[in-house]
Amino acid sequence: MIYTSSAEWLAAPQKRVLFFGMSGLGKTHIASLLRRTGDWFHYSVDYRIGTRYMGELIADNAKAEAMKVPFLRDLLLSDSIYIGSNITFDNLNPVSTYLGKPGSAALGGLPFAEYTRRQDQFRRAEVAALLDTGHFIDRATSLYNYPHFVCDTGGSICEWVDPEDANDPVMQHLAQRTLLIWIEGSDAHTAELVRRFDAAPKPMSYQPGFLLDAWAAYLRAHDCTENDVDPDAFIRWTYARALAHRQPRYRAMADRWGLTIPASDIGAVRTAADFDALVARALQRVEMQA
Repeated sequence: MIYTSSAEWLAAPQKRVLFFGMSGLGKTHIASLLRRTGDWFHYSVDYRIGTRYMGELIADNAKAEAMKVPFLRDLLLSDSIYIGSNITFDNLNPVSTYLGKPGSAALGGLPFAEYTRRQDQFRRAEVAALLDTGHFIDRATSLYNYPHFVCDTGGSICEWVDPEDANDPVMQHLAQRTLLIWIEGSDAHTAELVRRFDAAPKPMSYQPGFLLDAWAAYLRAHDCTENDVDPDAFIRWTYARALAHRQPRYRAMADRWGLTIPASDIGAVRTAADFDALVARALQRVEMQA
């Protein structure tokens, strides 16, 4: 870790942290809180994905849908209208909408082959955005003179790294430049995440092997074909399995490369000073266990 003790962390003139964990546990909340102090540069991996790496794909997909409408088609072909996505830190819906859900076209689903193609596009985009972290740390300092840096990552970061591999390029890059912090949810948090997702299922990104196994298991369990799959039913069915799949991967990332802080503690942070003290306590626990 780039900070080896609580004292070193508290005295550091430049604090650099990266949050990872399931969506909905406070990564963006704490990053936004730090950003609002005026001392922290906030790098959102999901925002970078949607603007730098998938912006053209998202816009082209919207244009393809518009071309199906004669009125809009004529306006597009005459360059009379512009179609783009309005991605912000707080609105990343264009990314998830592009990812889509597999299943029946009549229910808004994508063919599974197209769905997996978009999944792979997202994987490559997320890895690239994660490897941009160092660039944005340097940019935040040299261009904007921010003393501190916070990165919040998407929930799927654990799908693309091997936390057990000391030579994993993504983990090496991140750990050499930031203090990695896993925001760990409790069983109650997990139950609440499942409840929220059931009420409003949204597209996610999955490790290819996990996704293929889940898709095959769903078709067997429901004795159906691809064209019969209710897209929302599939991703609801998959979500709890994805949580169980990701949990040990997050833990391995934290154990080898960073820290673990409970989501309840993150939720109690109200100021940057609160956050500094929270990280110091977590580092102190690591010191005591060494």
